[in-house]
Amino acid sequence: MSSLSDAVRSGASPEELERTPLPSTYLGAHIRAQDVDMFRGTADKDVRKSLHVGAVPMPELAPDEVLVAMMASSINYNTVWSAMFEPIPTFRFLKRYAKQGGWAARHDLPQHVVGSDGAGVVVRIGHGVRRWRVGDHVVVSPAYVDDQEAATHADGMLGESQLAWGFETNFGGLADYAVVRASQLIPKPAHLTWEEAAANTLCAGTAYRMLVSDRGARIKQGDVVLVWGATGGLGAYAVQFVKNGGGIPVGVVGSESKQRMLRKLGCDVVINREEIGLDGHDIGPDQVIEVGKRLGAIVRRETGEDPHVVFEHVGRATFGVSVFVVRRGGTVVTCGSSTGYHHQFDNRYLWMKLKRVIGSHVANLQEQWECNRLFGLGQIMPTLSTLYPLAEVGEAARLVQTNQHVGKVGMLCLAPAPGLGVTDHELRAKIGAERLNPLRSFESVPVG
Repeated sequence: MSSLSDAVRSGASPEELERTPLPSTYLGAHIRAQDVDMFRGTADKDVRKSLHVGAVPMPELAPDEVLVAMMASSINYNTVWSAMFEPIPTFRFLKRYAKQGGWAARHDLPQHVVGSDGAGVVVRIGHGVRRWRVGDHVVVSPAYVDDQEAATHADGMLGESQLAWGFETNFGGLADYAVVRASQLIPKPAHLTWEEAAANTLCAGTAYRMLVSDRGARIKQGDVVLVWGATGGLGAYAVQFVKNGGGIPVGVVGSESKQRMLRKLGCDVVINREEIGLDGHDIGPDQVIEVGKRLGAIVRRETGEDPHVVFEHVGRATFGVSVFVVRRGGTVVTCGSSTGYHHQFDNRYLWMKLKRVIGSHVANLQEQWECNRLFGLGQIMPTLSTLYPLAEVGEAARLVQTNQHVGKVGMLCLAPAPGLGVTDHELRAKIGAERLNPLRSFESVPVG
């Protein structure tokens, strides 16, 4: 009898997938509890040293869970944090979750299988799962929520028990198999390959909630939106959402090659950080105003007005400038702090000019489905730029850690080769492969 992995790769029927036994172990990218102090006193916390790929035990499914054969996944910055054991080791998250008891106790293991994106095939369902079947092609939302918590029914992201799958939970997506709740599943866009589909849910969903959803900035036609890191995993989706919604994206990047990339995405105004004197390092209060004035002058010169919204995820290096440069009554929406969590800004520019700061985190399931629909319509494109096999997850994560990547860095898991998984060839041909991969011609810089 062929293995389950072989059956998945060969496109076996749902009946055959159900008949084929589960393996007792599977291949997964993981960090180890024994290594949490390995970078103590080390300046360069090289994630290639802490990320391992090897056999891990197959967990039992809870009633509301499904087992997905992961055809592809992608690297997000939370995997870099996990592998650096910062800001705290993720094993603390797993222990805290396990204290709930019951099925949560499975997550407290000496290895943490990481990864918060994925596309694949459902191969098992828990007996409480109603809307999904073995054989379904799916992508996975990283929002791991408790549907028995009251706040979840107002907004899945407001529940106290909401966790980031593959970061605050175990059994994540950088693996041959992943355990997910049924409430994380979304139909895979039929015209996308496995690797294209696997690059989208975390970053695109996050950008959608930040900009389009009524829980974020809720941009409208004609809005000028400043996007920091506009060719990164988040920024490249933000530019597309602004453009698709009739807004005017203003992208800030750090090199001429990224400027060319940004123009290919359709960004109206492209700014190099060198033009405003911002090199990515911390700047003092006086410099914040100087940089903000230079940036504001460029935006007004190109668009005729100050930005309505600033898309903020860089953190300490840019946040003060964001608060300064957004227009009176405008909005800074933030979902992260890749350069540091502790921000400094002049509060006078916030309160006296009636500006708002909105905190945003991932996306609820409805927002993910709405975002996914835009991919299905061919209005938003994947931002996959390069692809690695699972065995080289350390190199892929290092690319993101050192900011030598553009868009999303994809990972092939069970998929034997790129380009597979398309079931709507007519739509793919109509959109065109080049349009579907706007960043694939700009290969990320190899790690030295």
